[in-house]
Amino acid sequence: MNYLLPMAILAVIAAFLITNAVSPFFIRRMHFRRIVGRDMNKLGNAKVAEMGGITVMLGFAFAIIVAIFSYTYLGLVELNLTAVLAAFSTVILIGLLGIIDDLIGWRHGIRQWQHALIPIFAALPLMALNIGTTEMRLPIIGVFSFGIFYSLVIVPIGITGASNAFNMLAGLNGLEAGMGAIISFTMLIIAMFYGSVESAIILAAMLGALLAFLRFNWYPARIFPGDSLTLMIGAGLASAVIIGNMEKLGMLIIVLYFAEFLFKAKHKFQSQSFGIPQKDGTLKADPRGGSLTQWVMRRGNFTEKQVVLIILGMQAVVSLFTFIVFGNEFFGWWG
Repeated sequence: MNYLLPMAILAVIAAFLITNAVSPFFIRRMHFRRIVGRDMNKLGNAKVAEMGGITVMLGFAFAIIVAIFSYTYLGLVELNLTAVLAAFSTVILIGLLGIIDDLIGWRHGIRQWQHALIPIFAALPLMALNIGTTEMRLPIIGVFSFGIFYSLVIVPIGITGASNAFNMLAGLNGLEAGMGAIISFTMLIIAMFYGSVESAIILAAMLGALLAFLRFNWYPARIFPGDSLTLMIGAGLASAVIIGNMEKLGMLIIVLYFAEFLFKAKHKFQSQSFGIPQKDGTLKADPRGGSLTQWVMRRGNFTEKQVVLIILGMQAVVSLFTFIVFGNEFFGWWG
């Protein structure tokens, strides 16, 4: 029998428990080691633990191990273990590269073009195993087969693009983890309706770890995600899209990140998402602009939490629209 739902729930719980358990200890150790940073959206000089992506990585890895165990010994679902391990390797590898990025950037900074190159190496497991279908339905052209170029070109572009997208729209308490959790949940539901077991496992593991991390990253944050987490979220979602052959879903659900790309491109990728903290607790947009966050700040006098909630609400609307669009494929809503 196919017990995909129980398996997904098990993965969510496993990831949540581990990330939730290790985060308080990790926060204390980061302060002890003085691996901390200043919250740019708040007045004062309070220090917050950095490199929180490590806790998510641990929860994610444990959940994948639990899912593989349930497949190997319990036979809960039919599973393409090669696809799961390839996606898992990509996520863990980009997480490790993100940790290196955090350690170097914490002191000396890393240029934007260097950020863009890091995820390419993490795409190698998916490229080497030729995961995913090589055919796509394109506007006007119709069904088009990319052949080997899917693995050599489309896969690394997908991993790199998604990873850097999540790395661009970041910098506010709860924003990165909140966006990742909403998107992971939406994609998980759709993947389960599609019967894409491998994608569902990756998404469930990511969702559980992000929900636990969000407890400590929500305003006022006790820990920052760092590049290790932003890159890992993007890579995890892109990997799920690739192994589940859900490219159209992946493109639609991250439309806000395309908007952020346009904001950043207009400013030659030199702008930040931070606001200018005010004495009344609100955030003022940088006069130069350059981010979706600052576009929201210009709409009124919002606190950091309110800005994040507005953007999360926007993502919830996008996710609902995405679900409605793809609902026709498994519900036949449009006849």
